[in-house]
Amino acid sequence: MSEWLDQPAPVRPGEELDAQRLAEYLQAQLPGLTGELEVQQFPKGFSNLTYLLRIGKRELVLRRPPFGANIKTAHDMSREYRILTHLIRVYPKVPKPLLYCDDPAILGAPFYVMERVQGVILRPHWPAEQAPAPELMARIADSFVETFVELHAVDYRAAGLDDLGRPQGYVRRQIEGWTERYQKAKTDDIPEMEQVARWLVEHIRGESGASLIHNDFKYDNLILHPQDWSQVLAVLDWEMATLGDPLMDLGTSLGYWLDPDDPPELQKLQLSPTLLPGNLTRTELVQRYAQKSGRNVDDVVFYYAYGLFKLAVIIQQIYYRYKKGFTRDSRFARLIDGVRGCAMMAVAAIQKKRIDRLF
Repeated sequence: MSEWLDQPAPVRPGEELDAQRLAEYLQAQLPGLTGELEVQQFPKGFSNLTYLLRIGKRELVLRRPPFGANIKTAHDMSREYRILTHLIRVYPKVPKPLLYCDDPAILGAPFYVMERVQGVILRPHWPAEQAPAPELMARIADSFVETFVELHAVDYRAAGLDDLGRPQGYVRRQIEGWTERYQKAKTDDIPEMEQVARWLVEHIRGESGASLIHNDFKYDNLILHPQDWSQVLAVLDWEMATLGDPLMDLGTSLGYWLDPDDPPELQKLQLSPTLLPGNLTRTELVQRYAQKSGRNVDDVVFYYAYGLFKLAVIIQQIYYRYKKGFTRDSRFARLIDGVRGCAMMAVAAIQKKRIDRLF
């Protein structure tokens, strides 16, 4: 089964950690750690950097902000760590957090460390020879929806997270906030982005309810059981979690969700392995979520357009960092195509008033 487990790689140039200083810090903070520290990096993901730390027989995971990022806003390690430490009290599907460090003398930025959860992560561009059979993929998709609904039903007050966000006015703040972020990170003239931003403001919805929301819920943020891939062991990457409208969370997930009949140029962007045979289509995902959660999703076009716009802005922000030279990761060189693709999909959904068969 080892070939299917999520594996690290050598650390990318420019993103190295001070292994000696880190080892000394960890051994002082976590009694019982012995042995030489080996550092590798999980090569996927586009936001916070994730490293595998091996010390003796122990495996830990370290998360830190990207080099050159504004660590006071979108990459708040203390907030992400706090969410995990509180959430694990009432929700078992999170890695166990171990320590948080805000001393820049250690690694130059705040970071936190958690236990590694061994399992399978479905990544974009999954090798055909390793892909799950369609019947298994259908069961994985069911577990995806069930876990999503479970997350939205978490008692965030019992977890001590009732001050995590402000649900009232959440939808409007998101539309305005992502529009502002786009303008600040804009590098190219993309008329469709401006069109979608205007439409969202003109068709803004009120809150459908208040839940703990993940804001990045997709296949490659789920760890699956290595012996039974239909079981979700843990949900990763809680950096954008907050309290807000669960349908906005659904919209974010739909933004990642490509259907087999989407244009080939968009399928190349594939940010989640939703094209695997047996997976749900966007429409089926929405129907299954509505059935299991009991929520009304009649306005799904609004939430889908929002999800695409938000994803486009996130991609734009990463591309902006690349253009400014803050990262040399070669994966970022053509990200502007992703911005255009998301905007094109959102415009098509708005014009056709549906989320499928858009081209």
